[in-house]
This record gives sequence, structure tokens and C-alpha cells, in this order.
Amino acid sequence: MEFENEESAGKFERFLFLMIPIIFTLVLLGVLLTLFNMDIRNNVLAIGNKIPFIEKVIPDPPAEPGSETATDPEAQSEEQEASSETTIKKLKAQVAEQAKQLQQVTEEKTTQETQVQALQKQIDGMKEEAAAAEVAPEETEDPYEVKVAELAKLYAGMKASKAAPIMENLTTEEMVQVFSAMSKASKTAILEKMDPKKAADVSIKLKETTDSTDMAIAALQSRLKQNEASVATTTSTANLNKDKLSQTFTSMPATEAATLLGSMYSISPDKVITILNTVSDSVRSSILGEMTKKNSAQTAKIVNRLMGGK
Repeated sequence: MEFENEESAGKFERFLFLMIPIIFTLVLLGVLLTLFNMDIRNNVLAIGNKIPFIEKVIPDPPAEPGSETATDPEAQSEEQEASSETTIKKLKAQVAEQAKQLQQVTEEKTTQETQVQALQKQIDGMKEEAAAAEVAPEETEDPYEVKVAELAKLYAGMKASKAAPIMENLTTEEMVQVFSAMSKASKTAILEKMDPKKAADVSIKLKETTDSTDMAIAALQSRLKQNEASVATTTSTANLNKDKLSQTFTSMPATEAATLLGSMYSISPDKVITILNTVSDSVRSSILGEMTKKNSAQTAKIVNRLMGGK
């Protein structure tokens, strides 16, 4: 019994001696495989599937996560389709943005063209106005000077023997004004038929004349003095003289009447008030308007006296 026990104990010891390193090795190998995350079963199944005849018995190793989509054509096509749709959406968004920018540029261009056309119209209008302003002074003439020229033409068309006595009834300044609008031949013919003294006075005045406005003022002043003299000598015809005086200033241009009355006011304010009282309201307002442009303070005094002030 003791011999048998010793023999069994020796076998067990030899078994342990052999198994302990093997167990240790297996445990160590399992630990290492666990640390390095190696799937032995899947690797063994993969190797077995490569061996003929055995591949029919051994099952396929399970696919790794993500590998199914990598090998599945349908999944790949779905991914490609999704990617294509995303790309198409991005392209459509870019095209829409570019179309919007193009529309904005087109609207800005249209606005600029409209502004350019408006500015061009304004420039054309200004050019037309400037051209009209240049032509207007040549086409428009003073009505008073036109009447003087017509009167001079009328006397020049008459026989000198008939025109001379008529013109002698005018004042010297009025004759100078009419003669200044005549030709040299007409002046010579009429002066030969006039009274020598009056002809000499007119000749001297013609030599001194410079401006048509000054001649018109001088003629009106001379006519006014003549009318005043007739008013002073004959009281019975006072109303008639006032009518003539009113008619004279009514026929005069408002500018020249304002100049004349402005000069007279410093000499005889009462006579200026009398003249303004003889003319109509419309003529008076026109004369006062022109006088205001030249001397507003003086015009204010005149209006004050017209209203009864001092």
C-alpha cells in the first residue's frame, strides 16, 4: 500500500510538474492577448475559411463594426447618393446666391442709367436755356427805342420842307433823340430847312450825345419843363396839362419814368407827387416798383407822401 501510494504520488507530482508551466503559459498568453485586443476565435475562423472543405464546416467570422458598410455596395451607393445630394444642395445654394448678386448688380446698373439719363436731360435743358439767353438780347429791343426809331423813319420819309417845321415844335432834346436815329442824309436835309438857331442848337447837342437812355431822359425832362411852363402861364388849361402829363408818363417805359422821377425828387418833391397822382394806378405801381429797385428809401418817402404823410 505504501509502495502504491508512493507511486501514485510520484505520478501526480510529475503531472503537476508538467501542467503548471503549461497552465502558466496559457494564462500568460491569455493575459497578453487580452492586453493587445486580439480576437483569436475570429482569426482562427478566418484561417479555417481559407482551407478547402473545412470552410464548409467552419462558420464565417462575424463582421467588424463598419466593415459591412465598407463591403456592402448598396450601403456605399446610399452614402454616395447622400453625399451627392449634399453637394447638389450646396451648388444650388451657391447658384442662388450668385443669381441674387447678379440681380442686385443689374438693378444698380439700371438705377445708374436712369440717373445718367436724368442728368443728361438737365444738361440739355441748361444748354437750351443758355442758348435762348444768348439769343434773347439780340431779338428783344426796348419798346421806347423802337417807337423813337419808327418816328425817325416817319420824319425821314417826309419831305424835308414839311418835316422841318413839324420838328421845330419839339424840344431841342426831343429833336436830338429823333435825329440820332436818322441817317446822315436825312439829318442834313431836315436841318437845312429848319430855323438856323434851332438847327445850331440841335447840331451841338448831337455832337454831345452818347447814350440812348441819357437822350431819352433829357427829352422827357425837356418835355416836362415845357409842360410845367405852360401850366404856370395858363391856369385855365391846368386840367388839360395834367391830362397831357399823365398821358406822357403813361406812354413812357416804367424804367425810364422811374429814373426821371427819382432825379426830379431831389429838386422838386411836390412835382413828383403831383405827377404820380395824375397817372393811373397800374402805371403808378409800375413806376414805384422800378423806383424801389433803384432807391428803396426814397420810394418809401414818396409812398408816405402819397398817403398823406409829410
